[in-house]
Amino acid sequence: MIIDLLRMRLHALNDLSLTLKHVHWNVVGPHFIAVHEMLDPQVDRVREMADDAAERISALGGVPEGTPGVLVTERTWDDYGVGRADAIAHLGALDLVYTGIIEAHRAAMTEVGKSDAVTEDLLIEQLRSLEQFQWFVRAHLESSGGTLATANSHTERQAAHDAQPNDTP
Repeated sequence: MIIDLLRMRLHALNDLSLTLKHVHWNVVGPHFIAVHEMLDPQVDRVREMADDAAERISALGGVPEGTPGVLVTERTWDDYGVGRADAIAHLGALDLVYTGIIEAHRAAMTEVGKSDAVTEDLLIEQLRSLEQFQWFVRAHLESSGGTLATANSHTERQAAHDAQPNDTP
């Protein structure tokens, strides 16, 4: 069971690293350089997290599957749905992506914490970085009063739309 939970975390982290690079390549607009440069360190750290998860799977006697075909076959989420878009739109969508990954990591952490403190610790460490990255994203989406533009968004496309200022077509 722990290996299965880690396997899904590995898929999620591999998917996240690819999604972050996709955004890095497809972000445009006045906030381009800030977002473009913010994402590369996130990609690097997420790739390290994927490596750590894969190595833990191996240490537990499992076989980490890192191929795109296995990821697509086994994942429980859809592909990232935003192409070339304004930086704020991408950040709105990424906020939802991070929320999904963080929630699933927390659920896995809670489950493995019942029997495997080492894997629990690994997930806690990863959550620390994932939550920080979401904070970086949300800093672009929050008003000074703390209102999050994507608070009522349920899909990436909706979040991308909701993140845009009202005067943006």
